[in-house]
Amino acid sequence: MSKSTISTFKLFELFPDNEAARLYLEARLWPNGSVCPDCKGDRISKTKRVGFYHCNACNFDFTIRTGTIFERSKIPLNKWLYAMYLLVTARKGISSLQLAKEIGVTQKTAWFMLGRLREACSAPDSIDKLRGIVEIDEAFFGGKEGNKHESKKLHAGRGSVGKTAVLGMRERGGRTRAKVIETRSIQSIQGEIFEQVEIGSQLYTDDHMVFNDLDGLFYRQRDGQPHRYVDEFSWRLNEGDVKRHTLERLDSFIDVIVGKRLTYARLIAVVIA
Repeated sequence: MSKSTISTFKLFELFPDNEAARLYLEARLWPNGSVCPDCKGDRISKTKRVGFYHCNACNFDFTIRTGTIFERSKIPLNKWLYAMYLLVTARKGISSLQLAKEIGVTQKTAWFMLGRLREACSAPDSIDKLRGIVEIDEAFFGGKEGNKHESKKLHAGRGSVGKTAVLGMRERGGRTRAKVIETRSIQSIQGEIFEQVEIGSQLYTDDHMVFNDLDGLFYRQRDGQPHRYVDEFSWRLNEGDVKRHTLERLDSFIDVIVGKRLTYARLIAVVIA
């Protein structure tokens, strides 16, 4: 087995139950002692219930789950860590059906869990822009019209019809960004590029007209080969690099779960919309 990974057996040895997982999470997220997720204070008292804390500054009661993707989840924390392990080690990601079978939950629960995990993968607003040589291309994801049931077909042409447009941006030898493009207009696509790439960088793109107006602000070379699923893909390319040890990748995942709470109502609202 590669020195950069561990087996599932070893993972279960490290985190055999909810308590072991809780202690790991607390050590990772609170390296200097427990911190109130509400006021960020450190005047904390333990309560009679194991894993529950009280902030003496703002009278807020909390656990390590509060303010994270685990909040209000009844799934044991060791199962959450196993789900993270599967996500960071699976080369092509993991489906809700597979996750449901692996950890013994319903597919609906597994789907919700994956939604929360992908929410954690989203890049923070303050993240540094890409720079240097940046390759940019547009791709489309979704089923082919011909393979859909007649009631699901859009009957609006071929090619990208009914598919989700994704703009991929990769810093050569470095980081990756990918954004779902809701409106495939020149303004929206160029707006994403301005937001994600430092002015003056060298861009490699194809000859699509959407990139034509960028020459004045970027050095551009033409190259013929250049919202949660995309975040997961980008995160696995960046922080989930297989060259890093599995536990390092798991640590990186833990670092991004704070402030990423996702309710089921908000998740299905996006899907329905």
